[in-house]
Amino acid sequence: MRRYIFAGGTAVVTGAASGIGEAVAHALARRGSHLVLLDRDAARLEAVTAALGSRVRVSSHVVDLADAGATTRVGRDVLDEHPRIRLLFNNAGVALGGRFDQVTLEEYGALVDVNFGATVRLTHLLLPALKAETGAHLVNVSSVFGIVAPPGQTAYSASKFAVRGFTEALRHELAEDGIGVTCVFPGGIRTRIAHNAQAGSGVDPAEYEAARERFTKVLTIAPERAAQAMLSGIYRRRARVLIGSSARLLDLLARALPTSHGRLVAAAAARYSVSRPSSKAGA
Repeated sequence: MRRYIFAGGTAVVTGAASGIGEAVAHALARRGSHLVLLDRDAARLEAVTAALGSRVRVSSHVVDLADAGATTRVGRDVLDEHPRIRLLFNNAGVALGGRFDQVTLEEYGALVDVNFGATVRLTHLLLPALKAETGAHLVNVSSVFGIVAPPGQTAYSASKFAVRGFTEALRHELAEDGIGVTCVFPGGIRTRIAHNAQAGSGVDPAEYEAARERFTKVLTIAPERAAQAMLSGIYRRRARVLIGSSARLLDLLARALPTSHGRLVAAAAARYSVSRPSSKAGA
């Protein structure tokens, strides 16, 4: 498959109002890609759009991807406006802290709706536009928790493992259409996901806040650096892009110790996440 050509193509980026999505939008604009940006934060999305200036064409849509109906409507609007799309970058994601018995099924489902459901829905809706564009590419963002599954992250890990499996299957299916597919596994990126993360209803607020502060300290990789690595992977049509030493280490650990790495991961996660049972019933 030929190298990806950024200049002149239209790229759709979700979660574009901050963090990885914002950095990717700027990096794509510098390479000459026209942009369609999606996010639920109207004020931040407007600021990102304004900051991109007039170097390329930019349009934006405010949408809550937890809302299946709204996601479908915005997907159809984007398809109507852009019948040919060269890049779809499914980046939007949310986090939820707490053991499985500390979160409600509603909380669990809401996370899966954003992290996995919206990725599936937008990919399905916009696939005709990708197929119509020669040299198109699809990127889905998983996580290091799509490589290993620590305690206290049942919902998040489930959604990110789902993204991983979905993306790997699509890579084989879309190869005959000439569409490249990349799954990204970020580790330790300095974004707002920890700041915006929700705690399960059964999690002690003080315990969760302390865990969030500890976890935030390990998010040291600048989003701009991550964006460069991702775009390099897209250009080279990489199947997988691991961002950061933590992602590479956990990937190696999972491969070397496929059934026994859990204790090591659990011990490390205990320092940064909510993983102890609580007296409160969450589900």
